[in-house]
Amino acid sequence: MKFIIQRDQLIASVQDVMKAISSRTVIPILTGMKVEAKHHGITLTGSDSDISIESYIPAEEDGNVNVEQIEEGSIVLQAKYFPDIVKKLPEKTVEITADENLKVTIRSGNAEFNLNGQDAEEYPQLPKLQTDDSFEIPTDLLKSMIKQTVFAVSTMETRPILTGVNMKLADHKLSFTATDSHRLASREIPVPNANTEFPNIVVPGKSLNELNKILADSEEKVEISVTNNQILFRTRHLNFLSRLLDGNYPETSRLIPDQSKTVIYAKTKELLGSIDRASLLAKEERNNVVRLSAQGESLVEITSNSPEVGTVAEDLTVSSIEGEELKISFSSKYMMEALRAIDYEEVKIEFTGAMRPFIIRPANEDPILQLILPVRTY
Repeated sequence: MKFIIQRDQLIASVQDVMKAISSRTVIPILTGMKVEAKHHGITLTGSDSDISIESYIPAEEDGNVNVEQIEEGSIVLQAKYFPDIVKKLPEKTVEITADENLKVTIRSGNAEFNLNGQDAEEYPQLPKLQTDDSFEIPTDLLKSMIKQTVFAVSTMETRPILTGVNMKLADHKLSFTATDSHRLASREIPVPNANTEFPNIVVPGKSLNELNKILADSEEKVEISVTNNQILFRTRHLNFLSRLLDGNYPETSRLIPDQSKTVIYAKTKELLGSIDRASLLAKEERNNVVRLSAQGESLVEITSNSPEVGTVAEDLTVSSIEGEELKISFSSKYMMEALRAIDYEEVKIEFTGAMRPFIIRPANEDPILQLILPVRTY
């Protein structure tokens, strides 16, 4: 195997693939990165058996030559050393060769590294997903759906199913839902051209976080395919494969109240700032509890007190308050994460009483929903 490649292209691909490689894997060869050279381009692969990432560098694209002098072949390189070597090479191009004894030479300018490789035949074959049942959505839209939901997954392994995001595709609508049983985040988008449906799959939150880091913010489409235990996200240069979590996701729709007694419309940034300040003194408490009381037609008071530390109170003028007066306590961390995820100028918050879950949505009724359970304070 031999090829000469643009170093910047190689670095970008290596960094993507490294997100799937773990030093803690039980299969020793998976601590390495597979490099495969074909005449049309180079494919790098990394996997920890939960996530697998393939990054493809075409030999030529849009008139630019990325890879030349390709002699076909494949090798597995030690991921512990290879990325750092590539990053620190002196020139813009890198020549990589591997001989039949699995000895790898990496040259750039006057620098030359010799590494011991491993036989690519021993690298596990990635499952090839049938892509008949696939659909496409713009990459930037997928990224925003992940950002608006994945933070609410559970970090506790006691209920493994809650460490994932529930994906549903039905009636040409795609929805993401995440909950850790104290809060819930969901987002729905129309997918008019989807010819397939899947009722209920759960993608590990960790997989979606990694996918979100790798995907570029572009309107280019990402193709999504699902089989019984895997999901594949595919763009022009990337295959991202993740296992799915086993089990049934709880029915979350019944958690969402259908009527409200108090509705507040507020500017997201102002509310976020006020809760952020109140949380400064709530750090000692286990839940960082902040209290909100709504009086009159536009005045909200945000307070927090820690007996050992002190108290904070702030009056905030909001756009409007409709319905009953209200006093409610909640986790400032959950509230701040929900407001940041919504990412709209104005939010609508619907309460059904001091001990009932409340809902935060964008004021323009865009189908993003955040639900938080209040905290009982005495």
